[in-house]
Amino acid sequence: MRAARAETGRREVADTCQEDTPESKRSRLESGDAVFGVVGLGYVGLPLAAEAVAHGIRVVGFDVDAGVADGVNRGRSHIPDLPGSAVATARERGLLEATTDMGHLARCDVVSICVPTPLSKTRDPDISHVLAAAEAVAAVLKRGQLIVLESTTYPGTTREVVLPILRRSGLEAGIDFNLCFSPERVDPGNDTWKTGNTPRIIGGVTPRCTEVGVAFYSRFVDDMVAVSSAEAAELAKILENAFRAVNIGLVNEMALIADRLELDIWEVIEAAATKPFGFMKFTPGPGLGGHCLPVDPHYLSWKMRAMDYRTRFIETASEINAEMPTFVVGKVRDALNAARKPVNGSRVVLLGVAFKKDVDDVRESPAMDILELLERDGAEVLYHDPHVREWPTRDGRVLRSQPFGESLLKGADAVVIVTDHSALDAREIYRLSPILVDARNATAAVPESRSSSRPQRWIVKG
Repeated sequence: MRAARAETGRREVADTCQEDTPESKRSRLESGDAVFGVVGLGYVGLPLAAEAVAHGIRVVGFDVDAGVADGVNRGRSHIPDLPGSAVATARERGLLEATTDMGHLARCDVVSICVPTPLSKTRDPDISHVLAAAEAVAAVLKRGQLIVLESTTYPGTTREVVLPILRRSGLEAGIDFNLCFSPERVDPGNDTWKTGNTPRIIGGVTPRCTEVGVAFYSRFVDDMVAVSSAEAAELAKILENAFRAVNIGLVNEMALIADRLELDIWEVIEAAATKPFGFMKFTPGPGLGGHCLPVDPHYLSWKMRAMDYRTRFIETASEINAEMPTFVVGKVRDALNAARKPVNGSRVVLLGVAFKKDVDDVRESPAMDILELLERDGAEVLYHDPHVREWPTRDGRVLRSQPFGESLLKGADAVVIVTDHSALDAREIYRLSPILVDARNATAAVPESRSSSRPQRWIVKG
């Protein structure tokens, strides 16, 4: 059945993307009547495809996972921020198909590469997915096509890595085809800023490439920000996330300082935030997570090491942020010791394991480090997360979310709020937990916690 559905998907793609001449391709692209190929149907690619379809653009989605392609062809969304109705409607309109066959890239006027760019085990950039996508495009590259890399990477990737691969076709960028970098700006769980209304940066390897890229993306993005080069666009994306990582590192260090001074860091932050100028509020937490902040700045650090330059702010912030899971576990250890209990043999419940509030994304979540550190000390660790039913561990296990309630909380020796999901009842957590380490200040509004003689810091009940 799956093979039959895949073949049906291939026929639909072929029917949608008709062959035409290089001249007509160029005309269709510049006029906005272009077929859009999106390589990678994950957190970036599928919402991008849906936004384009909503503006009447035909989209062919490509993914190496046959299950993903099959799901899209069935009108389903596997991305929490994108409702299934958007995919179903796109399918009903005949404007969206998905396939695993990269050969159909030849029939698309525009190709956007939205593949993962993780870090290797040695914290070096892993652009293997970008290379594979570029090779697939190069194999079928035609005159008049626009190729856009959206995957976050180090400055120079578009020109120094992707362009030479595409040039093997004998075609030249800015003359025969167009090549740009336009970084994704996806914020999981954000109900206000989506693909269409978030300003989009774009820079080409030639001015002509930039011009063509702006012309196409303007069809479904409200505000285009053209920069002078692909490298400027690449560095702008890294700057966005390095800015956040460094400032979070600063406030995390302030949290460590406040803890040693026996001060409430959240009270200090709220006081500082009353200044109407010159201060931007960031809050501490158990560490960085997600697909951007813990990863993207390392791409720049790697690039600059090759140029004999050390990115000191980025590296220091990374070290501080990486220490926060250990700090949180230390608070659990202190609280258990105060109750005359060892970590070894204690039951610890983690509340929230996603990397941020109200999402199901566990990529690079600090909860994983907290789990491993507690288990290394001999604790029995359970978790509850309303958005994450199953949680694969690094050692191959699959943990399952426990039902939230009195038996879970009262049955624990210690409870840790790692991610402050809106669905978690802070009052009940405070009331029922024998020991509570609140790494997100989620229980600050609970009256009982404010009336406690203990300062509202990390251990709020113990």
